[in-house]
Amino acid sequence: MYQHIAQNKRRTWLLLASFVALVAALDYVMARAFGQQSLTIPIMIFGFGYAALSYYFSANIALATSGARAVTKQQAPEVYRIVENLTIASGLPMPKIYMIDDPSPNAFATGRDPQHAAVAVTSGIVRLLDKPELEGVLAHELSHVGNYDIRYMGLVMALVSVVSLIADLFLRISFWAGDDDNAGAGGQFFFVLGIVGALLAPLVAAVIQMAVSRQREYLADASGALLTRYPDGLARALEKIGAYAEQRPLAHANSATAPLYIANPLSGKFFAHMFDTHPPMAERIARLRQMDDRHGV
Repeated sequence: MYQHIAQNKRRTWLLLASFVALVAALDYVMARAFGQQSLTIPIMIFGFGYAALSYYFSANIALATSGARAVTKQQAPEVYRIVENLTIASGLPMPKIYMIDDPSPNAFATGRDPQHAAVAVTSGIVRLLDKPELEGVLAHELSHVGNYDIRYMGLVMALVSVVSLIADLFLRISFWAGDDDNAGAGGQFFFVLGIVGALLAPLVAAVIQMAVSRQREYLADASGALLTRYPDGLARALEKIGAYAEQRPLAHANSATAPLYIANPLSGKFFAHMFDTHPPMAERIARLRQMDDRHGV
């Protein structure tokens, strides 16, 4: 467990370094394409300033985009009791609890760190699952908090948005400005290179989201099952969630927040699985059942 936390922190720095290089490359190509090298530093400052703000407010953005609303212990007593018991067992601070009014069963955790974490559940998952199943789902989400997966995902969302923003800015400027004849052959080369890079930016963003390893879901399943000492509870929950989600996807889900959820909220929608960051549901269930057989927990 501690090895995974350390790995997530190393991966965060590697991701940050990769994005710095990517944003710097886009910035350089954009400046050369229009023959305005003086724009390099301002664009860099704007890009990373935007990334910092997006990261800092990533939890609020994810919750607002998902239509989540904060609930009190009186409004969601069962969820609160389960989370309180799990946080005591795991040694984590109590996260804020949010509810999404949607019949599709799903849940996610978000935040910069365990001290600023939030757990959101849909009204559908509370109605669909029994107590051991709901406990398994919430233990899974708290495992993401404890493993610092939420910090990694917040950084991914922020930096992907910066790359897409710079690419979109380049395309918009190029449409009305055109390539600069005064830039010469070199400038025209960078102009074409910038157009190609800007058009590929959405694909790059999708690949980066895919690069968020599926192992984080497997590990959260395993560590959540160990926390509850009942792997079959989460396995049964995933069976119900998978069967329902294919019939009715989450109403407010989008590709940016989809990796946060315990199950792909876009299931059933066109192209939903083309860049799926979630492992196959059947494989996750099989692994949980193997844990139950091996350890008898």
